[in-house]
Amino acid sequence: MKKPIKHRKAKIVLITIVGLFIAFFCIPVPRFDKPYSTVLTAKNGELLGAKIADDGQWRFPATNDYSPKYIACLLEYEDRWFFFHPGFNPVSFVKSFVDNMKAGEVVRGGSTISMQVAKNVFTFGSRTWVRKAAEVYWTFLIETIWGKQRIMEVYLNVAETGKGLYGVEAASIHYYGLTAKEIDKRQ
Repeated sequence: MKKPIKHRKAKIVLITIVGLFIAFFCIPVPRFDKPYSTVLTAKNGELLGAKIADDGQWRFPATNDYSPKYIACLLEYEDRWFFFHPGFNPVSFVKSFVDNMKAGEVVRGGSTISMQVAKNVFTFGSRTWVRKAAEVYWTFLIETIWGKQRIMEVYLNVAETGKGLYGVEAASIHYYGLTAKEIDKRQ
């Protein structure tokens, strides 16, 4: 006796969903493999010298010692809903899409901090819809596996801050001559 068609379709849909779910979690998250600058510090943490990374960028080794004031300002400016969205902010996405369509060019971005991490760590190339879809995929994956705290740590260490500088520490030293921790202590 033949099975009813609706049961076969349900099985196909179920197998497809399970397959996609497994594929989502089986694809490993790539490691951040960009070179860091060589940094020489004194025992008390004072910067004695630094050498540019092999790729010509200033990218200081990761640190997790950031000012809560800086984090608050960053969240207000970059992604005020960071701790509440699942990796991308649909409202921001729609607003940026509408503004960009009205202007006929890119005038506003809709990327969250999580999406910027995905872009900086996992994707490359020019702005295309395919790359944006890849960013969304990697964003969901890192949101699921890393969590918000780890995403913020990576962002603070890989975000482009201008003039070939990446990360808050490199920017603090370049622009102010102080580490990020020292800036917080100054009045």
